Amino acid sequence: MTLTRRTLLAAAAGTLVPLSAGAQKPAEFSYKYANNLPVAHPMNIRAQEMADAIRTESQGRLDIQIFPSNQLGSDTDMLSQLRAGGIEFFTLSGLILSTLVPAASINGIGFAFPNYDAVWKAMDGELGAFVRKEIAKANLIAMDRIWDNGFRQITSSTKPIQTADDMKGFKIRVPVSPLWTSMFKALDAAPASINFSEVYTSLQTKVVDGQENPLAIIATAKLNEVQKYCSLTNHMWDGFWFLANRRAWERLPEDLRTIAAKHINAAGIKERADVAALNAGLQKELTDKGMVFNQAKSETFRDRLRSAGFYAEWKAKYGDEAWALLERSSGKLA
Repeated sequence: MTLTRRTLLAAAAGTLVPLSAGAQKPAEFSYKYANNLPVAHPMNIRAQEMADAIRTESQGRLDIQIFPSNQLGSDTDMLSQLRAGGIEFFTLSGLILSTLVPAASINGIGFAFPNYDAVWKAMDGELGAFVRKEIAKANLIAMDRIWDNGFRQITSSTKPIQTADDMKGFKIRVPVSPLWTSMFKALDAAPASINFSEVYTSLQTKVVDGQENPLAIIATAKLNEVQKYCSLTNHMWDGFWFLANRRAWERLPEDLRTIAAKHINAAGIKERADVAALNAGLQKELTDKGMVFNQAKSETFRDRLRSAGFYAEWKAKYGDEAWALLERSSGKLA
């Protein structure tokens, strides 16, 4: 993908200039796709390729305009717009979507997945299918392939996080999601729910001392500028469901739905590989920029969550069916 200087400057300024250039003639269907990630993140690079491929194969009938970097509002705002039909497509973490669809956060259960093999076994299999059915009940369509946000790590401006004991009283930003708040409270931390668009400022002004995100987001959002330590906890795996407004999706003729779904899912698979490769090289890059890394003792966190009743509480909330599907990939938790 080639980004022009004008597009990059416009995105940096937060103006409403989409990544897509648009078709030469008016499209039969012109849809907006919004997300909360920077232009440089693999999601937006692959989404641009996806939009171009959809426009080409549909012979200009379906044009998808891309609005990155929270240009259309916060996650909460954009979810409201998606439900109302103001935007047609939106990628959102299942952990945040859980405010509307409770089951959508199940992949984020703390320390559930040991590696990516376990993640994709669950999310491309029965657990993912279960969650998509629950999302459909909210009049949203979730594409078959969830996009990768990566395993999450904890950063701090004050101290490295080595064990669960280091979380006591730690002021940490978490997304607007009950699961995050619950988990960090179980670890005796002091979580604050803040939308991603406000994270950098909140860290800069010391509203919170730390945050947690995958390395790809830590790097592309330049959080290393306001955080000194990065503790490799792998405490949650997080992904982005590619969501469509049901009415807008069903308004498309079947052939256009087939074209769109094919390219959206293919882009999601490519984005997964991009994020894995990006994360593999980012520790060195961030270290070179002054960030200090340490390997956290994950077993202390899992033991603390178990003894605090975190797993038992969430098993009861999700129900036996969903929890059984999770444990087929994660192993025994509760």
